[in-house]
Amino acid sequence: MRGLKDRVAVISGAASGIGRAAAKRLAVEGAKIEILDVNDASDAVNEIRAAGGEANSQICDVTNQDQIAEAVNAIEQRHGRVDILVNNAGVLSGRTPWHQLTYEEMNRFVQINYLGYFNVSKAIYPLLKKSLHGRVINVASRTYFLANPGQMAYVAAKGAVMGMTRVMAKELGEEGVTVNAVAPGMVATPGTEAHSNEEAFNRVMMNQAIKKRVTPEHFAGLIAFIASDDAEMITGQMILCDGGGYLH
Repeated sequence: MRGLKDRVAVISGAASGIGRAAAKRLAVEGAKIEILDVNDASDAVNEIRAAGGEANSQICDVTNQDQIAEAVNAIEQRHGRVDILVNNAGVLSGRTPWHQLTYEEMNRFVQINYLGYFNVSKAIYPLLKKSLHGRVINVASRTYFLANPGQMAYVAAKGAVMGMTRVMAKELGEEGVTVNAVAPGMVATPGTEAHSNEEAFNRVMMNQAIKKRVTPEHFAGLIAFIASDDAEMITGQMILCDGGGYLH
């Protein structure tokens, strides 16, 4: 990928799963990695450093304004700017019919999966403006298109992420910052595996045009491309990486 060497990349929710794969891939491309996660991400950091990359992590709840401010201040002290922001921190849902959802459950998904992206983006924005190659990449979900029964809270939050992506793309375009949403298919991450068994993964794979399991590394490749100079004129888009599982 062109132009990722020495870029400063902030990735939320990168202690494991898709976020961790994205952090590792961007590090391989030469980016300096900053991980924000409510869980300890030291294993991911150590793995990147062992491979010769540069990485730091901070405990950060994306719904906690004070923790976000503290984390962003530390990033500013280390780098002075941010070139790439990957909003990925989130929670997955089980299968609860919409009329059985409580307000608290619905609010939890909105607070983490949507407003968490907003909170981090707003806090990072002053540092992103200092970049000549600003990129915001929001991890969405193709579930928005599928409208899976029992996943209203998750679908609503991810739909809001898509709307936010389009508005931010128009508002930040004059500053040369691209804003895109990327959506995986069914990827074997700790969060997904908690709600889906092997049979479910195989069933999804057989509905794909390419009969191959989508991995976090596949998705990380898409994130790296969108973050690179090769994608400087791509903005306001929603891009799927699901092996052709949802062709529309």
